Amino acid sequence: MQESTQNNRQKAALIWVTIIAVLFLAAIITGVVFLARSNTDTTGRVRDIFIIVLALESLLIGAALIILVIQLAVLTNIIQNEVKPILASTRETAGNIKGTSQFISKHAVAPIISVGSFIAGFQRLGEIIGFFKRKNK
Repeated sequence: MQESTQNNRQKAALIWVTIIAVLFLAAIITGVVFLARSNTDTTGRVRDIFIIVLALESLLIGAALIILVIQLAVLTNIIQNEVKPILASTRETAGNIKGTSQFISKHAVAPIISVGSFIAGFQRLGEIIGFFKRKNK
C-alpha cells in the first residue's frame, strides 16, 4: 500500500517537473524571439544584464569551491587524527579478543570436551558390555 502511494507521488512529482521544464524552455524561446525582433539597444541591455548575472554566478561558484576545499581539509584532518587511532585501537582489541579466545579454548573448553568424550566413551563401553541399558530415543 505504501509503495503504491510512494510510486504515485514520484510519478506526480516527475510530471510536475517535466511541465515546469517545458514551460521554462518555452519562456526562454519566447524571450529569444522577442529579443531578436527588438532594437539593438534593448538587446544590448539584456546582454549586459546576463553578463552581470553570469559574473555573480561565477563568484558564487568560486565561493562554493573554496568552502568545499576547506571542508575536504577538515575531513582529511578528522580521518588522520580521529579515525586512524580508533582503527588502531580496534585492531588491538581484536587481537586481544583472539588471544583470549584461544587461551579459553586451550585451557578451559578443550579439557571439558575431552572429559566429556571420555565419559561418553565409558558409557558406550558400559552399554556394549551390558552394565548400562541403552536409552531408546
